Amino acid sequence: MLAHASHWSQAPTAISPHVAENIDRVLRAVRTLLHMDVAFISEFLGQNRIFHSVDSDGSDEALKAHDVIPLASGYCRHVVNGDLPQLIPDTSKLPLARSIPETYSIPIGAHLSVPINLEDGRVFGTFCCFSHRPQPGLGERDLALLRTFGSVLATAIAADVRHDTERRASLGAIQSAMESGDPQIVFQPIRNLADRALVGVECLARFSALPHRSPDHWFAEAHAVGVGGELELLAARKALLACALLPGPLTASINISPDTLITAPVAEALAGFDPARIVIEVTEHVPIADYEPILTALAPLRAQGMRVAIDDAGAGYSSMRHILSMRPDVIKLDLSLTRDIDHDPVRKALAAALAEFARRAETIVVAEGIETEAEFETLRQLGFHRGQGYLLGRPQALAEILA
Repeated sequence: MLAHASHWSQAPTAISPHVAENIDRVLRAVRTLLHMDVAFISEFLGQNRIFHSVDSDGSDEALKAHDVIPLASGYCRHVVNGDLPQLIPDTSKLPLARSIPETYSIPIGAHLSVPINLEDGRVFGTFCCFSHRPQPGLGERDLALLRTFGSVLATAIAADVRHDTERRASLGAIQSAMESGDPQIVFQPIRNLADRALVGVECLARFSALPHRSPDHWFAEAHAVGVGGELELLAARKALLACALLPGPLTASINISPDTLITAPVAEALAGFDPARIVIEVTEHVPIADYEPILTALAPLRAQGMRVAIDDAGAGYSSMRHILSMRPDVIKLDLSLTRDIDHDPVRKALAAALAEFARRAETIVVAEGIETEAEFETLRQLGFHRGQGYLLGRPQALAEILA
């Protein structure tokens, strides 16, 4: 399960920096115009509320940004429920206000509060300001000003709220998938092209949970919401646990992205497995600007005996840079170059060049996506050591491969 699954469902909305700056300006302007001591916006989160931004004259330390207090305390819930009016020039004149402890502990002499209503009808929280002393001069015009600015704030945070709602939905879908047993692992045989002997397997994640979509989509979404590393390492551990059944020197190739290598506890996650039988396939669809952090992350893993493979070689400029920068132990030819290689001289020339490079660099080359005997024979003659693809075995349960 996600390490922080018990927390993200009640996490506050992430307000973007430029919106936060605008909120601060609005709070300062309203507090000054209405001669109040404190102005703030708070978000309702379950049984709590969090103060996203607080502006004061500098002498008040009762409330600070990021404070979390029970929703039942203070005035906000009572105002939203209609138990207290939005405009209170003198709190001492209302019995309910007098019964609220904060009226005296802060203290609160005058109070203005309006709900921040989102476009879908939900109440995000409240926009409030108060003074320590009564303000008999406060009137409807002041409340109208606060409502106007409250609408401005609701519009300003709308995009952040939508993004946060989408993020929560994504996290919920990922959590549900994991609770249902995903990712499930299947294994594709990697065979020696000389005699078709099994030399290892690539471990591939599959998802059965709704919505039905490709594994790449699941992992991309997980990375987009900050849990990609957790999902990748969960898949890796599941794969390696199953690979305990692998006999002899057969290897298990697991896919790990550069971001996960750099930011997640990969060594800790892979502890307990025979490092000499682990091949880390570095997958990446976004150009890497700086290889140094990746090399630093890979160094202790390689020192243990793990090997590194570059996936999708020949598919683009990035894979070539990966090869030159990371000096892999294994290079995997992209299936787009394998397909129809037997009667495509351009594909054949590129594959031959890669095979010759691998020979000189003392690197193993694996051809992915082999589907026909003609492709198999062409790649074998070009000097490829190993291959995988439907011809040599579809992704399947490990027991079926070993049967």
